[in-house]
Amino acid sequence: MNIKFIERKVTISDDLKAYTEKKCKKLDRYFNEEADGTVTYSIQRGMHNVEITLTYKSFYFRAETCTNDMYASVDGAVSSIDRQIQKNKTRLSKRMRVDSFAKASPIADVVEDVPDEEFDVVRVKELEVKPMTVEDAIMQMNLLSHEFFFFINSEEKNAYCVVYKRKDGGYGLLKAK
Repeated sequence: MNIKFIERKVTISDDLKAYTEKKCKKLDRYFNEEADGTVTYSIQRGMHNVEITLTYKSFYFRAETCTNDMYASVDGAVSSIDRQIQKNKTRLSKRMRVDSFAKASPIADVVEDVPDEEFDVVRVKELEVKPMTVEDAIMQMNLLSHEFFFFINSEEKNAYCVVYKRKDGGYGLLKAK
């Protein structure tokens, strides 16, 4: 697994990086080829925050854990990703390594077998997508009291975009390639 470390307003020791790498390597058993990982360390309001994002083919696995100890945050984030993979193992098994679910993981013993969820679409809504600027889309989203808004960005060669509200109070923009 190729792991990239990002430190935000904190300096991380080599021991913690080695510990994180060792924990993330345990997730390698799920992947045929090399997966890419990004581990972001930060401290917010005295809490140690670790965010792990793994990329494998077209799949993204992301977990964020915030505790009083950086090592515990690493453990929590890795176990959260392991649970995500275990929970969706029947859907993922076609694209993951053949024998990846044959071995019982220590976390899988704790997690009880959850029946496969169905992704039922309970509502379909058609909308007219109009070209507009990002500022207009944010204003429209706020007027509708929505968390996100889909539009055609007139400033970006009519690219399909989504604006959304972030947890930190700002806004995000997703652009289609």
